[in-house]
Amino acid sequence: MKVAVLDKNGKDTGREIELSASVFGIEPNNHALYLDVKQYLANQRQGTHKTKERSEVRGSTKKIKKQKGTGTARAGDIKSPVFRGGGTVFGPRPRSYAQNLNKKVKRLARKSALSLKATNKNIIVLDSLDFDAPKTKDFINVLKALGVDDKKSLFVLDSTNKNVYLSSRNVPRTKAVTSSVLNTYDIMNADNLILLEDSLTQIEANLSK
Repeated sequence: MKVAVLDKNGKDTGREIELSASVFGIEPNNHALYLDVKQYLANQRQGTHKTKERSEVRGSTKKIKKQKGTGTARAGDIKSPVFRGGGTVFGPRPRSYAQNLNKKVKRLARKSALSLKATNKNIIVLDSLDFDAPKTKDFINVLKALGVDDKKSLFVLDSTNKNVYLSSRNVPRTKAVTSSVLNTYDIMNADNLILLEDSLTQIEANLSK
């Protein structure tokens, strides 16, 4: 599949670039997509939830009433879970939600996501993207020129570009990442994928292994 190369003003440079069939033209594997997205979302969870159990609640340990003769149920100290302000029974404890996934499955998932974008013609290739200084207005002008200002867009850079990152940081529905950290969730979560020529070369090199 060939895609026209545009400049940041949205104008055709007169060149076309061939998308690798082994990366952008495979039959999408839905199960691999599901596994990779599930792993990504699970790994975002902090797992810091915690409630106080009986031994952690502040209060007296004295038996609050005698064992027999009250006509009510026997009871221990005030920290018992049956009393208001007592400890929580089987409450959540800090834990890790991290999941592992085979590298081949992750690679297949990314290829599947990229192939879906290519099939739906949601990939735009830019020759370059840079600003003299961080300026949100300049980045918004690029979005308007490309016709994606009202859609979720993912910009994939070939290397860290501070000016582009800072310019895009406050723009809603827009994210800029480098090709080295590109993941399946970000690809699927975006309506349009904007790739720089150099980042496209890096993606194909990484996923063709």
